[in-house]
Amino acid sequence: MMQTTSARVREDLVDSLGSGARALDSFGGDDHHDGADVFGEVAEVAGGSSYGADDGQDSGGKGYMERVRETVLVEGESHGKYTELASRLNCTNHTSSSRHTAAPHRTDRFRSRRRTQTTPAELAPSQGQGLFSLRRSLMAPTPARAAAHSLLRRTRCYAAANRIRPAARDFSSAPAGATKPQGAPANVAGVKPRDDELDVAIVGGGMVGLAVACALSNMPLTKHLRVAIIDSNPALKSRGYLKKDGVPDSRVSTVTPATISFFRDIGAWEHILQQRHAFFGKMQVWDYTGLGYTRYNARDVCKEYLGCVVENKVLCNSLLLRLQEQKEDIEKMIYPTRLVSLAFPSKSRQGTAGLKSPSTEADSTGHTSEALRRSNLVKLDLSDGQTLYSKLVIGADGSKSNVRQTAGIKTSGWSYPQSAIICTVEHIAENDCAWQRFLPSGPIALLPIGANFSNIVWTMSPEEASRHKSTSPEDFVKSVNHALDFGHGPHPNSSSLDRYMERLFSGIGDTAASTKECFEVPPKAIGLISDRMAFPLSLMHSHDYVSKGLALVGDAAHTVHPLAGQGVNLGFGDAAALANVISEGVSVGADIGDLSLLSRYEKDRKAANVAMAAVLDGFQKMYSVDFGPLNVLRAAAFHGAQFISPLKKNIISYAMGDRKSPLFS
Repeated sequence: MMQTTSARVREDLVDSLGSGARALDSFGGDDHHDGADVFGEVAEVAGGSSYGADDGQDSGGKGYMERVRETVLVEGESHGKYTELASRLNCTNHTSSSRHTAAPHRTDRFRSRRRTQTTPAELAPSQGQGLFSLRRSLMAPTPARAAAHSLLRRTRCYAAANRIRPAARDFSSAPAGATKPQGAPANVAGVKPRDDELDVAIVGGGMVGLAVACALSNMPLTKHLRVAIIDSNPALKSRGYLKKDGVPDSRVSTVTPATISFFRDIGAWEHILQQRHAFFGKMQVWDYTGLGYTRYNARDVCKEYLGCVVENKVLCNSLLLRLQEQKEDIEKMIYPTRLVSLAFPSKSRQGTAGLKSPSTEADSTGHTSEALRRSNLVKLDLSDGQTLYSKLVIGADGSKSNVRQTAGIKTSGWSYPQSAIICTVEHIAENDCAWQRFLPSGPIALLPIGANFSNIVWTMSPEEASRHKSTSPEDFVKSVNHALDFGHGPHPNSSSLDRYMERLFSGIGDTAASTKECFEVPPKAIGLISDRMAFPLSLMHSHDYVSKGLALVGDAAHTVHPLAGQGVNLGFGDAAALANVISEGVSVGADIGDLSLLSRYEKDRKAANVAMAAVLDGFQKMYSVDFGPLNVLRAAAFHGAQFISPLKKNIISYAMGDRKSPLFS
């Protein structure tokens, strides 16, 4: 029976050590690669050993811990750590004279030691006894093992050490043949987490916050994590499909193929397909001066569609339905309340060399102190009087993020002298194209939303927005048709310049399908069927996306101009990247709130978000000035995007989320 347990624990050790090696390799640096070599070699040794409960001997007569020592303790520093560990456990009294001298090359040294096959009899008696005592102490319950774990936690290999501890605990205390349920929450110092202790607390139950929760619940390595969503929005109680024949909501998002792929991966897209949505495969953009236009077609990049327009409430509802499939107790996962305050762990408690970790202090005294165990967790006080503790807090609470402000994270940005009016209009026939016209006061967009409906996003000065919002529905519809038709300037017409440009660039790459498409007049609106909503526009970017125990996603980290409908897609990109980083951290046993782990998420997303914000801000500034020479330059840009096929394809791929740069890459 003990042999069965030994084999199981040995497999756990091999897996843990191998994961540690991969994790250290991914962090880079000479020291880390040295650590990876050590862990890889130990995994090989452990995999070939078969130790039992008698004397630690394997089938070849060699003690398991002795073989590990041969492999790991190959240089003075490593041997020094072993001596310190043994001395803390009162197992042996090594002196500096017994240290090994480091060989020139680590790999050769490993191979040499493996070939030598030193037996226990060849070791000094004090060394052999100390090794066996060390092994017994590591496997024994309590203060001695706690001291060993404390030392391991302070080494650079802490992630693998964290994964080895449960295996050692199982070996010493679990009944023979007993197995731990896969995916069960890990206990800290043998104490089961309380109901108010979480792995991840997501503040904000909007589209991006729900996407993070859904992604974590869908991944094999993270689906067991204790995740909470904190938001007082009553819409989170919605569970059924929304009717397709109802009046579309004016708040919509244009999701890109990259976002659609993410929703498919987490299993939420099939729920969107059961509700109202509208794919579009064509798009037309033009200038009020009539000097140029650009047509885009999904066939230009061999795709079926350029994007899909979905109501925000449909996106949220689909994510909730998917979460309900994954979590039977979804009601316990959602806290219908507001965040009042956050308290982050004191820096003096975060791994300072002169202090024991909370779990170690608790073990060494033979009991668990709740206050000590929670001192490394983020404390969240809620408006209903509850208090939660979490390893990681994710701020998904919008552009005025309470989480970001509480954490003291600074931002840069500015307000645009513009507001946007959004509403839903009706047509005589179905609209299957996205339209956008740049006017002196800002762009106006007409987006298909299914059936004979379209969504309007019209950017203008705050004064104009106030006036258009208060006019009668009939007058507003006339203003919309005027802005999309002859208002402020004529329609673009084909000219000799167009034919010259087409011949000039026809030999550069494969000609895009939309190059020969002529300008079309957008469909007229015949009625206003929703309320008009207006909101100010701004650009904001957080200096930091992460800190210890904290990560920001979506509008809490960045807001951009809505002229290309990219804001929510950037947020979903954040959600996918953060979920992947958390999963990678769990796979190597790392603390998911550790700053070095979360920094990988920031590095991945910050560059992409800053690039998109700069592009959109550039467009806003370029079209906010009515100046003759600048108008000519804008017309030249439209002609270039229309007739230079490689440029057009790159712009489409960038807008769809397939490329990181709008230029050639």
